[in-house]
Amino acid sequence: MATIQLKTSIPGPKSKALSERRSKAVPRGLSHATPIYVAKTEGAILEDVDGNRYIDLAGGIGCLNTGHRAPGVLTAIERQLDKFLHTCVQVTPYECYVRLAERLNEITPGKFPKKTLFVNTGAEAVENAVKIARAATGRPGIIAFEDAFHGRTMMALSLTSKTHPYKAGFQPFPGEVYRIPFAYCYRCSYSLTYPSCDLYCARHLEDTFKRVVAAEGVAAVIAEPVLGEGGFVAPPLDYFRTLVDICHKHGVLFIADEVQSGFGRTGALFASERYGIEPDILVTAKSIGGGLPLGAITGRAEIMDAPGPGGLGGTFAGNPVACEAALAVLDMFEQQDLNARAQSLGDHFQKRAREWQKRWPLIGEVRGLGAMQAVELVQSQDKREPASEETKQVTQYCYEHGVITISAGSYGNVIRLLMPLVITDAQMDEALDVLEGAFKAVYERKQEATAQPV
Repeated sequence: MATIQLKTSIPGPKSKALSERRSKAVPRGLSHATPIYVAKTEGAILEDVDGNRYIDLAGGIGCLNTGHRAPGVLTAIERQLDKFLHTCVQVTPYECYVRLAERLNEITPGKFPKKTLFVNTGAEAVENAVKIARAATGRPGIIAFEDAFHGRTMMALSLTSKTHPYKAGFQPFPGEVYRIPFAYCYRCSYSLTYPSCDLYCARHLEDTFKRVVAAEGVAAVIAEPVLGEGGFVAPPLDYFRTLVDICHKHGVLFIADEVQSGFGRTGALFASERYGIEPDILVTAKSIGGGLPLGAITGRAEIMDAPGPGGLGGTFAGNPVACEAALAVLDMFEQQDLNARAQSLGDHFQKRAREWQKRWPLIGEVRGLGAMQAVELVQSQDKREPASEETKQVTQYCYEHGVITISAGSYGNVIRLLMPLVITDAQMDEALDVLEGAFKAVYERKQEATAQPV
């Protein structure tokens, strides 16, 4: 039986009623990718308040790699609920915090002693990574990248690239942040082509140290191994090794922001493994908690110990229920080989999407690592002008036909996939059939509009 079951027009009457209540009670700054209000979930399926069922390719923006309400995660949560909900680890600590830190220290890239700090969110993790890097080096500067997204708190916003809607109107931001182009080969900032470019964008870091900010004034370079909100841009596999080598040559730390790329999304537990690098500090969140708020900063032990006692923390940071959920998430990866599943899903998507690319010039590039896949939509494949409005039409077509997708990219012209890795083959194919129908419908509509006489 088909997974998608639509009983009403989308949005249904109950969702519409909730939207009206929301407009009166919630500020407009909190926007929604769909007008659908959820009633319950399971695995890769959402059901809304009107009884409509959808296949979820958004995964809570990458928080549900192990699926909605994963049985092992629920069991771990229930077990902890019978003990205690909160004590504050800074007052009366608990064993699961220590046990989770030990496991992250063991499984993150790098054969050196590590320590881990837990917080509530990815933005908090980024903020603390910057604090730790500055304390460890005694330097103020942080280098980030164009098209990066690191969160919505003030330091994280300073590191984030996209102006609207994230940054505009919230100035001023913390200083000593410098930005350089990312390895976005489809839109190379230097109009070069890989591999003949000899990784010019990575080597440009040396020029930055000469012309923009002195290396001895830079604490760290922070980068997402695969851009998240920036459009699921996956650099060439030798890019980060070059970048990290330059950092270490100058005593600059490298921070890998794996908030969205971590926990199996790219076919390895961490995307840094795919690039063969060992970050000095690795930041995680989203899928670490299996649906509960949790973030982590894992780094070289001597770096993590730089702040003094009391310099790090937070009232709810490392909540015991979230820690137990995260331990269950790690168990699932060990027991179910979800990394291999991510690679299989990505390969299957790539095969179908490249056929779409041949059929519809609307699709400019198909890209990604593992199950972290995306298509970039353009007005024409030769000039590559962003097709932002068409991207909105694709996402709308999808949710109106029972599939939840979300967009990304600095121009809002990228469709990204963040489906739970537990999605079945049948569900994945059904969802891709809808996505294919969306591309076909939007492209044909565009052709009809172009053919209309002026």
